[in-house]
Amino acid sequence: MKINKTHSIDNKNPIENHQTAAWADIEKVQPESRVPIPSQEAVDRAKDWVEENEK
Repeated sequence: MKINKTHSIDNKNPIENHQTAAWADIEKVQPESRVPIPSQEAVDRAKDWVEENEK
């Protein structure tokens, strides 16, 4: 059985780049983990959306 090397589990390249996403209002990125931190305005909009759509 031939193993397909292009779909390896050890692939280190990310599949998606969330930093360039249209919805990403990124203020900064954590240095070690590279986790995007949203701006305060984006957090406030998300909080308002959740509160308006509660059941």
